[in-house]
Amino acid sequence: MADLLEMKNIHKTYPNGTKANQGVNLKIREGEIHALVGENGAGKSTLMKILFGLEQPTDGELRYKGQPVTFHNPKDAIAHGIGMVHQHFMLVPSFTVAENIVLGIEKRRGPLSLFTDRKAAVKSVQQLSESYGLRVQAEAKVETISVGQKQRVEILKALYRGARLLILDEPTAVLTPQETDELFVALRQLVTQGYTIIFITHKLREVMEISDRVTVLRAGKTIGTLATKETNKEEISRLMVGRDVLLRVEKKAANPQDVVLAVENLSVADNRGSIAVKQLSFSVRSGEIFGIAGVEGNGQTELVEAITGLRARVGGSVRFLQQELTGLDVLGIRNLGIGHIPEDRQSRGACLTASIQENLILDLYRQKAFNRGGLLHQANLKQKVDELIAHYDIRTKSGDFLAGSLSGGNLQKVVIARELSKDPKLLVASQPTRGVDIGAIEFIHREIIRKRDEGSAVLLISAELSEVMSLSDRIGVMYNGELVAILENNHALTEEEIGFYMLGVKKHEKKAMGS
Repeated sequence: MADLLEMKNIHKTYPNGTKANQGVNLKIREGEIHALVGENGAGKSTLMKILFGLEQPTDGELRYKGQPVTFHNPKDAIAHGIGMVHQHFMLVPSFTVAENIVLGIEKRRGPLSLFTDRKAAVKSVQQLSESYGLRVQAEAKVETISVGQKQRVEILKALYRGARLLILDEPTAVLTPQETDELFVALRQLVTQGYTIIFITHKLREVMEISDRVTVLRAGKTIGTLATKETNKEEISRLMVGRDVLLRVEKKAANPQDVVLAVENLSVADNRGSIAVKQLSFSVRSGEIFGIAGVEGNGQTELVEAITGLRARVGGSVRFLQQELTGLDVLGIRNLGIGHIPEDRQSRGACLTASIQENLILDLYRQKAFNRGGLLHQANLKQKVDELIAHYDIRTKSGDFLAGSLSGGNLQKVVIARELSKDPKLLVASQPTRGVDIGAIEFIHREIIRKRDEGSAVLLISAELSEVMSLSDRIGVMYNGELVAILENNHALTEEEIGFYMLGVKKHEKKAMGS
């Protein structure tokens, strides 16, 4: 196969001196699925932003179809047949599928072409979806369709604009196993029709399953490009991190004790006033990890916010060590010994305009060792912060740097360090490894298990099914705001079995569900 794209000796240095890309080389062959992997901060996102015209390289050359090119903006990239599907969907929820796909390039009708030709849009989208095996409901509103369907809409939106090279950024992050399989079938069909795909992912199993070749970046440099069939997950992870990585979670059997968290008949409304959590009941004991699996948007966010004091309840109760949490604010709940790793580290987990030190000491500065007569004991605080930075491997030169200057993975480590260092009796961990590279995932998993073994109760919520299965001792599955199953996590339990519950195909009777 001929090279469709060559990114040669790409450098990108930001005004603050950060070197995101340092001589990166990438060759993409026409008609292949090429995986791009690397740790957080390795330079993947910057490289793809340069390719899609969102960033300009400091130095280096892009060649597309053998010709040198410069993309000043995404419009230039799209004009050359390059499309990008971002990890966070860029769709208008109140618009139909067809309206989203043709948005900005609609066919017009009527006098002076004043009106959008909706029938033409629906017809075009139906033909497009059928020809590529990406079946969608053209007239359905986006807010009513599944996450897997939204993913298809994003891909069709790029194809409708003439893309022949597709950049997919973490495309399976929120998909069920069944939806991932369906996506892979569609991607393979696209390749047979002459399309080329760059597949960015942290999931090495998917790299091995879907890609033809894989390029590894580390610290802004190209480490190597490998034929997928000639390598394995261990070699790829070693190239990514620079050391051997334990790809499986090692843990001893749980030793659950007393109930720490008891949720009974809990109902919670979402921001629109609709009931998002429906009479949900479960318990979490000290010394165990209770995982909740489910496609995002099925009430998990509202459940976590109700437990941690961020959202009022419509009905039911939440008890922590027999104490009802109703009426307590966030600070009151945290002071009881409840740690919370929020799903959104930027808006809930950290203050980006504060320093790393300030983020780490949010639960420390009131303690006597760090506060004397209302004045902070700076030496003690600095010593503690330096210890946390070292133990949790937060990649920074100083705790005085702004939290917003950190990569996503390092910012997540700041949140993890703060929440775990307080030795919580209950840890509510929501999407704890989202957007985090394989080396950091290994570390975070080990720390969560350590807390369990020290006697903490852990409530784990993750859209990453493999993570739920690796860490959890028991697994609850949420669908449409209900807890449709509580399962013992043993060797007989499979991802496919849980996937059926996640899709609402299977459901346990409430009276048969244990707590």
